[in-house]
Amino acid sequence: MALNLSFLDFFDSVGKAALKAVEHEVEWFCLPAGQMLFAEGEPSDALYLLRSGALAAFRDGAMGRPNLLGYIRAGEPVGEMSMLEERPHSASVYAMRDSEVVRLPTASFERLADKHPSLMRELSKMMLRRLRAGPQRNGSEPKVFALVACSPTIDLDYRARKLQTALARIGVTSAIVGDEAADWQGPRLEQYEHDHQIVLLTASLGDPNWARRAMGRADRVWLLARGDARPSLPLLPDDPSPAARLKLLDVILVHDGGDRRATRPEEWADAADAARVFHWREEQQNDLKRLARTLAGKSIGLVLSGGGARAYAHIGAVDAFRKAGIEFDFIGGASMGAIIAAGVALEWSQDELVDRVHDAFVKSNPLGDWQLPVISLARGNRVDERLEEHFGDVEIPDLARPFFCVSSNLSNGRPFVHRRGRLRDALRATIAIPGILPPVIQNENVLVDGAVFTNFPSEQMKAFHRGVSAGSDVTRAKGVNPDDFRNAPGFFGWIRQHGFNELPPIASLLMRSATAGVMVGKHEAYQEAVDLLVLPETDTDLRQWKKYEETVDAGRRSAEFAISELSRDERGAFGLTV
Repeated sequence: MALNLSFLDFFDSVGKAALKAVEHEVEWFCLPAGQMLFAEGEPSDALYLLRSGALAAFRDGAMGRPNLLGYIRAGEPVGEMSMLEERPHSASVYAMRDSEVVRLPTASFERLADKHPSLMRELSKMMLRRLRAGPQRNGSEPKVFALVACSPTIDLDYRARKLQTALARIGVTSAIVGDEAADWQGPRLEQYEHDHQIVLLTASLGDPNWARRAMGRADRVWLLARGDARPSLPLLPDDPSPAARLKLLDVILVHDGGDRRATRPEEWADAADAARVFHWREEQQNDLKRLARTLAGKSIGLVLSGGGARAYAHIGAVDAFRKAGIEFDFIGGASMGAIIAAGVALEWSQDELVDRVHDAFVKSNPLGDWQLPVISLARGNRVDERLEEHFGDVEIPDLARPFFCVSSNLSNGRPFVHRRGRLRDALRATIAIPGILPPVIQNENVLVDGAVFTNFPSEQMKAFHRGVSAGSDVTRAKGVNPDDFRNAPGFFGWIRQHGFNELPPIASLLMRSATAGVMVGKHEAYQEAVDLLVLPETDTDLRQWKKYEETVDAGRRSAEFAISELSRDERGAFGLTV
């Protein structure tokens, strides 16, 4: 018996004859929630069409976490690119909820396309529309969020209404659905998804049956927890939803203004194995706005590259962004850029950011405690002291805005993304330039400067949130100065001329060698991954720590110019007046 496919928009224009031919060739099957449709790297042998439910595509990501690429909604095809290009699947696809899938084998598609050219024509049109729309096309974003309260004292209805109001203020429609939907059939909830841009399913862990159902329907799970309470273990039900298994789960710590510190946010992150930790402070309206932007896929990220003293330019860029009115929701960086990014994530004012970086890096050389090298030129004691002075024992999940930085793992040859742990330990790893600072040993991992593998971690930012991002990149640099290496003095001759407070030219050689790989290959693609790119024009050398004010000014001027060049739509995406 032929399967009726007329409900699929894809077949609107293929013609009745082609449609009937396809209906006699396809196979129909159910894909239970959490099951894989196909795996990244597997050979492609069919075109799939989603009849009902929801799928999500992932690639292998850092630290064992799958990297979400987007969602596939009812009526959409999946696997068509791999089929046409005759190459393995570029992503793994899972069912986010019980789904009905239609399969058309490659051989059948090719035979039908030869006989009915409209089939290939419509498939080509659909792929072109997707490419033009980009990764943020309609339907590829999460629509259904399960808001799950971890404590009965959290007023979930109040919190959901606050989010709904904040969403409305940015032009996003939403619906709130509670446990009255526990017995609804799938089509009724699908109608809510069709009628609203965002659906909030509210549940409590105290009602495990509805909590399981809500999480099982969700594209992403948000666990709302009290900032002054400890997580119970185990925190989640024994049969976690696909969203939880696929690491699409965040913790939102609710603070009422009088919290006593009963726990560390990191404990909640570990208990839930959360991808991100947010803070919802009642007195901070920006927290609510940030959560609404994140729900709507309209969040804004900031990425700052490494570059030694050249990274001072980021401070000026941040100043220009702030003065323009850009509110950053997610913060990330590499090497020296991560130091400045951490200050933004800690919500330092511009004056505080300027003063702290000046105090830590300009007043005296942080690399001045150098030695005859065994594993590094500098002992690293001064750097450790400055990091402790300015960042204390703050942990990454403590930060007001979600933050990450990257180091380079020499043990496996891959970038290492820091999202947990003590902030200053992560910063120490991301600035550990090989040969200049000792590496950081974490378990069996040997971690060095993030710039070795990824000096501008825009791809990691894309995996961190679904909105637009701005970036400041000072990777472009003049080469080392040849004069430093002509008739260079010996060790004691250098000491007589410069003392111990200035690193010898070998430091520039090591810095440039460590980051040489980022100047070719993928770096252009990393730059293209941000929506607002600032390239500060400065001739500051990597180790010219005293050239502070002029380097900051260069970053400010470049950022002001980049902002002025934004189109009307781009300005709107960054929350600027159009």
